[in-house]
Amino acid sequence: MNDGKRYTTLNSELKKIFNEKTIKLSLDGGLSCPNRDGTIHSRGCIFCGDRGSGEFTDGKLNLTDQAYKQISVLSKKWKANKYIAYFQSFTNTYDRLDNLKKRYESILEVPGIVGLAIATRPDCLSDEILDYLGQLNKKTFLWVELGLQTIHKESELFIRRGYTLDVYDRAIYELKKRNIKVVTHAIIGLPNETREDILETCDYIGKKNIWGIKLHSLYIQKDTDLYRAYINNPFKLMNKDDYVDLATEIISILPKDLVIHRLTGDGDKALLYEPRWSRDKLSVLSSIDKSLKEKNYYQACKIKL
Repeated sequence: MNDGKRYTTLNSELKKIFNEKTIKLSLDGGLSCPNRDGTIHSRGCIFCGDRGSGEFTDGKLNLTDQAYKQISVLSKKWKANKYIAYFQSFTNTYDRLDNLKKRYESILEVPGIVGLAIATRPDCLSDEILDYLGQLNKKTFLWVELGLQTIHKESELFIRRGYTLDVYDRAIYELKKRNIKVVTHAIIGLPNETREDILETCDYIGKKNIWGIKLHSLYIQKDTDLYRAYINNPFKLMNKDDYVDLATEIISILPKDLVIHRLTGDGDKALLYEPRWSRDKLSVLSSIDKSLKEKNYYQACKIKL
């Protein structure tokens, strides 16, 4: 459909919007999470490591210095003049509004930054913060990322998500009401979830009429409670072929205009325990492309009009 792919990629979508290559800068905003500070739980979601999913950030630096460092590193890989500041680590709306404003607005002053991506939880979006995000959305390119992971109650409790599906639904409603783009995360391969369960989650997300989706293959990092749970009571992990087959199926049921931001997990290789196949991201992506071609599948091909 674009980038030579049979699905809508973030890279092609940003090129279309900004007329050139635009890349994300992964940032640590120095925030915590209600699932870690004792408000909901003290150890976070079961798959979340010590860096709060920000393994590629550098929280020792201030935000501006982080941005310049990322630009310097990524410029060796890609030629780009435009950047999205991605607040990745932990919960990036979990603070007083005046502090959030300082973080967001200071980073927008860095030359070349043309937008913000804010990773957060649906239960950390007060009306005050939502209204501010609505204003910010009129000033810059903005999207908000929500880690739903699954729609199934048993899995929700297993991963210690700490909020129910109706909280996610309300957040989607409130964000869309303010014309804010939303990206939802889904984990593929949670213990005890069937193929049908996973497809139900992705179909649910697709029908929310949001801007984007991130698919994460379940991987186990050594700094997580998931690792300890797996060591104590091993469960079956999805192999590469099964993951590729399922990802192909998911793409076929996602709406045509939904931007696919990610198709596999991308953890810290030094901390990864299993599955080892997830280390080779490019191999997984090329296998998905090959599977789509062999089946003659493309995004939305199985959606009945």
